[in-house]
Amino acid sequence: MSDSEDDDMPQLSAHTLVALQEFYAEQKQHTDTSGDEKYNIGVIEENWQLSQFWYSQETALRLAKEVLAAAGEGGRIACVSAPSVYQKLRELHRDDFSIYIFEYDRRFAIYEEEFIFYDYNNPLDLPEKIATHSFDIVVADPPYLSEECLRKTSETIKYLTRGKILLCTGAVMEEEAAKLLGVKMCKFIPKHTRTLANEFRCYVNYESGLDHDV
Repeated sequence: MSDSEDDDMPQLSAHTLVALQEFYAEQKQHTDTSGDEKYNIGVIEENWQLSQFWYSQETALRLAKEVLAAAGEGGRIACVSAPSVYQKLRELHRDDFSIYIFEYDRRFAIYEEEFIFYDYNNPLDLPEKIATHSFDIVVADPPYLSEECLRKTSETIKYLTRGKILLCTGAVMEEEAAKLLGVKMCKFIPKHTRTLANEFRCYVNYESGLDHDV
């Protein structure tokens, strides 16, 4: 084929190419998320534009076990912007607790009735089925390290919880977290699948296994 013929070939714009790639990625995701596999951490890829960074398998398991112990048998658990913990909880095949995942990213709607669309900018804009103080523990990981994001997410946490809170956020937010939620930093240091620039920590407002030697 000559160069002139190449020039006559229709070219897709950069925007169209990106949209096409996103479409194919979404289609692949739908085919890859059948059965128990849909609870694997990483089955939904991180979107850095939404400040998504998944926990390592070890951290997700440790936090899931902590949440189960804190909630108790038959407990209700809310995972607010903490999909890795939700996925690990469901991967454990436990049926003696109920759980909801509160997420802005609608890709997590694959979890059907357990998915609640959540925008921290509207912290109390929740469906009627989510009653106030109806969860034994709330585990939350605000997407951004800012006072505004933590303050608004805290409104949601306080609305949902019957008392227990497990907060995962940057070490720089320690003072603000204590002021807003009465939580204290734990000894356990969470890890992510990727190295983050900011030191990350866990905070609780109850006697926690995360303060034991690890």
